[in-house]
Amino acid sequence: MIYFLIYLFLEVLVSVNISSYLGGLMTFFEIILSAFIGIVILVNFRKTLIENLRAVSSNHIDLLEFQSLNLFTILGAILLILPGFLTDIIGFFMQFSVFTSMLVNRYNVKSESHKTQYKKNHIKKDSNVIDVEIIDNHTSLK
Repeated sequence: MIYFLIYLFLEVLVSVNISSYLGGLMTFFEIILSAFIGIVILVNFRKTLIENLRAVSSNHIDLLEFQSLNLFTILGAILLILPGFLTDIIGFFMQFSVFTSMLVNRYNVKSESHKTQYKKNHIKKDSNVIDVEIIDNHTSLK
C-alpha cells in the first residue's frame, strides 16, 4: 500500500509539472498519442515475440530473460495506455531491451549463481569422459 501511495505522489508531481509546462491541449494530445502507441505495441507484440524466440534459439538470451523481456514489453505497453506522464516514461523505457536487460540482470543475481554452479557441476561430470573416434575398416567382397 505504501508503494502505491509513493507512486501516486510521484505521478501527481511529475504530471503537474509537465502539464503546466506543456499546457492542457498538448497534455491531452500526449495522452492520446501514448495510448495509441501502447495499443500499437500490443497489436504488434507477435513480432517482438518472434524476435525474442530467435534470440533464445541462437543462445543470445536464456529462457528466464526471454520471459522477462516479453513481460516487460507487455507491461510497458499497458503503462503507455494508462494516462499519466510517469507511467508513460516508465512504459517508454520498458520497450527498450537495454533497460529491461539491466533490470532482469540486476534482480536475477541468485539465478545466475545457480546457473554457474550448475555449469561447474556439469563440467565436472563430463571431465571423466574420453572422446574417441571409431574407424570402421571392413572390406566387403563384391
